[in-house]
Amino acid sequence: MAFEGLTEKLSAAFHKLRSKGKLTEQDVKTAMREVRMALLEADVNYAVVKDFVKKVTERAVGEDILESLTPGQQVIKIVNEELTALIGGTNAKLTYSPQAPTIYMLCGLQGAGKTTMAGKLGGMLKKQGKKPLLVACDVYRPAAIKQLQVVGEQVGVEVFEKGQIDPVEIAKQAIEHARYYGRDPVILDTAGRLHIDENLMQELRNVRDTVKPQEILLVVDSMTGQDAVNVADTFNKNLGVDGVILTKLDGDTRGGAAISVKAVTGKPIKFSGVGEKLTDIEPFYPDRMASRILGMGDVLSLIEKAQETIDEKAAAELEHKIRTQTFTLDDYLEQMQQISKMGSITDMLKMIPGIGSKLASVEIDESKVQKEQKKNCAIIQSMTRMERRNPDILNASRRRRIAAGSGTTVQEVNLLLKQYEQARQMMKQMMGGGKRGRMRMPFKGFK
Repeated sequence: MAFEGLTEKLSAAFHKLRSKGKLTEQDVKTAMREVRMALLEADVNYAVVKDFVKKVTERAVGEDILESLTPGQQVIKIVNEELTALIGGTNAKLTYSPQAPTIYMLCGLQGAGKTTMAGKLGGMLKKQGKKPLLVACDVYRPAAIKQLQVVGEQVGVEVFEKGQIDPVEIAKQAIEHARYYGRDPVILDTAGRLHIDENLMQELRNVRDTVKPQEILLVVDSMTGQDAVNVADTFNKNLGVDGVILTKLDGDTRGGAAISVKAVTGKPIKFSGVGEKLTDIEPFYPDRMASRILGMGDVLSLIEKAQETIDEKAAAELEHKIRTQTFTLDDYLEQMQQISKMGSITDMLKMIPGIGSKLASVEIDESKVQKEQKKNCAIIQSMTRMERRNPDILNASRRRRIAAGSGTTVQEVNLLLKQYEQARQMMKQMMGGGKRGRMRMPFKGFK
């Protein structure tokens, strides 16, 4: 996962600051040297690192900070604020044209993930109630049109293609099609190259000048590190981009591109690709990303993931069942399945403050977790309806039958029932010990 090495090194530097009751100017400068080395090793642009460390040091050595009761915490707060400002400050949303259709033009080098990102973006906008149209303007790469058709079908978004004719003509016809059939926005998947050349830039300028897109979004592979920043800078100077989309931010990348790209190009990161699924796209929030990098977690993103996964009506029904103490194994099974839809357990844990930095060097075997979940589902599904509703009737002979039916052992059946009971007790406590009142959880539907 991106930033793991950086988070670990920054956490170590900040631990030394926190452990001191009083800080000297030399303590701050020593910590800033470690921060500088950590950022450089993460492939952050040298000029960006130099400017960042200078700003933090100037603020951190002030008398008010060094003489405060919690100087270590104050310095970390300054680092968080400056890092947030460095990577964008605030979330940069997509803008929309006053006259439909709004046109978004995706560009970037070949292999950056433009076509997949076009599908992800289309799927996300469709969920927001819009009727997007994907347009196949990459007429050079083998199977590029077919790939866009496949991802379009998977996310349920129409794809417009006219074969391997002039991309400018394809874009013009696509916009006419969108106007006639009420498709909005239009997402152009343009061609890329293995490297930047004048032919590529001229073609992109021709498309831009003809259809006048509302936004030009540059798709950048974050796995390429500092090269990603150089690519972004060159595209911006030649084409004039409005925002950046970072792909493969879930990969084994040092994260330097995410930290450097805004400072070098002046263009905001609008979205990030965080997985291989077509739903793995997130708006880029600089403050949340800064918190993740510094090992402080990202509770807001975790809540939003839960809101997307948990049905509001089902959540209200669950609350009622917990309040009336009618939470059954069927409900427990449903909760396990909903949690699995939220994605990687590791990624969710890292969003919890205080846990992310501790997990930096811990490997969680996701396949093992999934195997355990499947096994638990098999155990519950091997029970009769009466047993799932009333686990108290599960005597020794019933447990042996369930174990045989699910291909597990009696010990594993016992462990599941113990986990179910613990979950039931925990939910009861969240309800306030069973007293009348609303569940104290920040998720949608739990007010």
